[in-house]
Amino acid sequence: MSTIEMAEPTKSDSPKSPNADAAPEPSLATLAVHAGEARQKPGDSITDPVFCASTYTFENTQAVIDFIEKDQPREEYGRYGSPGIRIAEKKLAALEAGEDAVVYSSGMAAFVGLLMAKLKSGDEVIFFDECYHRSREFCAKHLARFGVVTRQVKACDYDAMAAAIAPNTKMLISESPTNPHMSCVDLDRFVEIGVSHGVETLIDATLATPYNLRPIPAGVDYVMHSATKYLGGHNDLLAGVVVGTQEKLEPVRKLRGIMGAINGPQNIYLLLRGLKTFELRMQRHNANGLQVAQFLENHPRVERVYYPGLESHPYHEVAKRTMRGFGGLVTFLVKDADWRATGDVIDAVKIPRIAPSLGGVESLIEQPLVMSYYQCTQAERDQFGIPDNMIRMSCGIESGDDLVADLAQALG
Repeated sequence: MSTIEMAEPTKSDSPKSPNADAAPEPSLATLAVHAGEARQKPGDSITDPVFCASTYTFENTQAVIDFIEKDQPREEYGRYGSPGIRIAEKKLAALEAGEDAVVYSSGMAAFVGLLMAKLKSGDEVIFFDECYHRSREFCAKHLARFGVVTRQVKACDYDAMAAAIAPNTKMLISESPTNPHMSCVDLDRFVEIGVSHGVETLIDATLATPYNLRPIPAGVDYVMHSATKYLGGHNDLLAGVVVGTQEKLEPVRKLRGIMGAINGPQNIYLLLRGLKTFELRMQRHNANGLQVAQFLENHPRVERVYYPGLESHPYHEVAKRTMRGFGGLVTFLVKDADWRATGDVIDAVKIPRIAPSLGGVESLIEQPLVMSYYQCTQAERDQFGIPDNMIRMSCGIESGDDLVADLAQALG
């Protein structure tokens, strides 16, 4: 983890504790602003420069040899990384209390890159079945072409996951919370299954963020995020990241350099800028998500609300024990509505924009059946738990009162 240069402590005449001279552990807010960054930057700028370079020069031939033989931490070619990417990786690793991070061009690139680096023909992975449909598609359709077997078990059924482990099982995979049902994984049980069977574990914590959930201190091997969402936070970039130990991520980083799934300099600038306000934004996302969920739960036109901050949610106790807050994503069912009547509610809102994705400052709303599962059969939608009357809303950082009032008029 990157350290932060802290100011010298002021002298005091009061008695010192044994650790009085030790710098305090920085809070998440301070890490979001400063982690990974040099105190004094090129040109004495307060912000890090945008490194628009496809290649990096050496002073002479000996400098090239030193770079190779001594494995010096500098850049060589843009496909392998950049100074800006290294800063982002150090910052994101610090936020996750991880040792190292590898940043990608998108969340899916991070997911694909990790699995391609870790799996080979004959290996098996086990999924909890509530997950992003593109993650499921990559494993079931594309990894299968390379001889990797994907097994799915019911979300949060730990006995079923343990029973599905075979000699060739290499990784257990889940989101927490899951999308769009917001089920929350008991990290202790998840990790215990992996450790007891010698299988690595991966949590996609995109919906939780490092503010609300810390999988690595719980013992999870890899944490990934679509940094496009809450980490970037402004609906203006694509990025992904995997966090873990340096040893485990070394082959992942090397394969990224071959694949070229690198992020561009402007995106990295936007990611670093967005992370500066990460904690402040998450406080508002958490507050708005809870306020909207509570309103919807008490509305006569709402059949059910999926939000782990509500006592009615089946994983509320797990969420309360493991999470700091519950995020801005709220899923709900419109009572006695077919898919067209459900679409009418979405069309009637004034503040949220109709769009996929989540985690930005602007609220977004969508009907999963139309946005993501329109071309699926009814049987497939039933299998994935996507009813016709489901709405998914990503609460931004607008006034929570305004969002509630808008939903009230849309629901009628």
